[in-house]
Amino acid sequence: MERSSLNTLLVYRKSLALRDLSEAVASYFAHNREMLSFRQIDSFRDDITKSLVTDALLITQEVEQAALSNSYSVRMRSLSFVNIMTRNILAYCNGLERDGVKEKEYLNLLRREIKTFRITFKKWRKSLSN
Repeated sequence: MERSSLNTLLVYRKSLALRDLSEAVASYFAHNREMLSFRQIDSFRDDITKSLVTDALLITQEVEQAALSNSYSVRMRSLSFVNIMTRNILAYCNGLERDGVKEKEYLNLLRREIKTFRITFKKWRKSLSN
């Protein structure tokens, strides 16, 4: 297997691990909402957890798109988008912490997962530009 294919597989697997961990953290921290009225008003924490899940899913989709695309501009757009989404997830961790989350070890676990993903992602990005 050629090196760029190996890097692609590795970064894709890392994106799946990040997605799964993000979903687990989000479901843990989301408030359980009872239907108190016909209108559903989300809490700040629920907004953050929804965004966390959405952005983690988008990372996986953009990695896949960059890997499969023959277009340089499409790849670069996807790679840029992944950078933005990883920064967003770190910001969501900070937002959850400011919202009063007590179990900071889960947030730190997610932060470490982002850090390892980014290391793998940067190596992969370099292999794509060559």
